[in-house]
Amino acid sequence: MPIPDDVTGEEIDKDVRQELQSLPKGLAEDVARNLVMVAKLIDEDPEQAYGYSKVALRLASRVAAVREAAGFAAYTNQKYSEALAEFRAARRMTGSAELWPVMADCERGLGRPEKALDMAGAPEVQRLDKAGQVEMRLVAAGARRDMDQLDAAIVTLQSPELAANSVQPWTARLRYAYADALQAAGREEEAREWFAKTLEADRDGATDASDRLAELDGVEFVDAFDDEIEADADREERTAEPTVRADEPVAADRSEPEAESGRD
Repeated sequence: MPIPDDVTGEEIDKDVRQELQSLPKGLAEDVARNLVMVAKLIDEDPEQAYGYSKVALRLASRVAAVREAAGFAAYTNQKYSEALAEFRAARRMTGSAELWPVMADCERGLGRPEKALDMAGAPEVQRLDKAGQVEMRLVAAGARRDMDQLDAAIVTLQSPELAANSVQPWTARLRYAYADALQAAGREEEAREWFAKTLEADRDGATDASDRLAELDGVEFVDAFDDEIEADADREERTAEPTVRADEPVAADRSEPEAESGRD
């Protein structure tokens, strides 16, 4: 797959670059450039990112960072079985529990929420950092909802991290999941409160909390662009020259007799 000339491979994380040092220099550079393309495209063009990940995987399947990148590319394309296999391979190579929550979410994607819940109670969760533990809680709550255990999902999300006033990278997503579960349970006043709290924490606009809040408040948005188009059409209709009706006689133009002869 073509890679732009300005992608050198130096853009990758230093830890990944260090992993690639086990490869011959030219090969390491090729793998690095493909990994850069995966990172660049995974949000805007997941299918393309997946293609670059397969190239990297073909070149260096024994590098944990490559297996992890391939796992995330497959996961983003909802290829959960393939993603899970890659994450398991990366975990065997590193011994890290970091991928445990996304592995559990793959189990959900494969229609096995019970397995995801088993993983949420496994010892590996205690080895996760705070962000990983919050992610695991989100996955567990999602698994409860998959099993139609809505009240249990709400309880699962209730945690010190949810109640904290400080804003962390995971705060908006955690509050949003809680608000969404409350609304699904018909607890709209509480849902409104938590969508509002989500909005306070969502500095990057990662959620649609503002839309959900407006919906609960009965606010209906009007597309100003559509209104402008409609107004322009109305103006054109009012200012257009009057057209001749089909039943009105048309005066012949005698100024150009040669035009008469062209008529059939």
